[in-house]
Amino acid sequence: MKRELEKFEVIERSIIKKYRKTIWTKFVRAVNDYELIKDGDKIMVCISGGKDSMLLAKCMQELYRHGKRNFELEFVVMDPGYNAYNRQVIIDNAEYLNIPIKIFESNIFDVVAEVDETPCYLCARMRRGFLYKYAQSIGCNKIALGHHFDDAIETILMSMLYGGEIKTMMPKLHSTNHPGMELIRPLYLVKEEDIIAWKNTHDLRFIQCACRLTESCLLGDQGGGSKRQEMKNLVKKFRQTNPHIDMNIFRSVHNVNLETIIGYRKDGKDHSFLDEYDEQ
Repeated sequence: MKRELEKFEVIERSIIKKYRKTIWTKFVRAVNDYELIKDGDKIMVCISGGKDSMLLAKCMQELYRHGKRNFELEFVVMDPGYNAYNRQVIIDNAEYLNIPIKIFESNIFDVVAEVDETPCYLCARMRRGFLYKYAQSIGCNKIALGHHFDDAIETILMSMLYGGEIKTMMPKLHSTNHPGMELIRPLYLVKEEDIIAWKNTHDLRFIQCACRLTESCLLGDQGGGSKRQEMKNLVKKFRQTNPHIDMNIFRSVHNVNLETIIGYRKDGKDHSFLDEYDEQ
């Protein structure tokens, strides 16, 4: 007699069956195309409690279970000062999804609460530092974050419209402050709408934002007012105009034509098209 699948097994199976084309194939392609995982890696999968990091954890589990690579995984939650409710939601979801998490504490929310300007920027920087240090303490050489396709194109637009430069969110990068450590983004090719569809299919409820400054973000309220939210709205309008615009934005940073670039910066040095103009 065939046994009935556990709920977490149904959710796992949906990733490689129902969402094979929109999630699993794109996840595997990012891992392969950007060479995100190598034999011998010990990867700390960072779980914030939101939909993206929880899906990332399940995809990494599936890859470990069915992949041919020789690597190790640690599933880690950093508690920067969550309220008791949010912390318990994360614990309950991890148990429900069969993700064996480790939790470590930090005081980031206490520090950020005292900052008037750019608290989100400071919080992000501090989080990254704590994550790298903890990863090193448990013998990991990489940390995996749940940033996805939409995060990448929103970053491109924010950099152009508000930063005055063309810059993107890289699929992987070396840490500048923690030698030997690397950050990877395996969901780099997965669209947010498909992550939401997966979440809704299984009626999963994750925390959207656990910051004390934005407690209204509990369990799915999108909130608003941030530059990234502004970019989300802009991309949504673009898609209504032309469903291919988001992919064209993404491809643009993969197909930079240096012959038509006025200037660029590399290794901290500025370069101009004039440097080689008279040599032609």
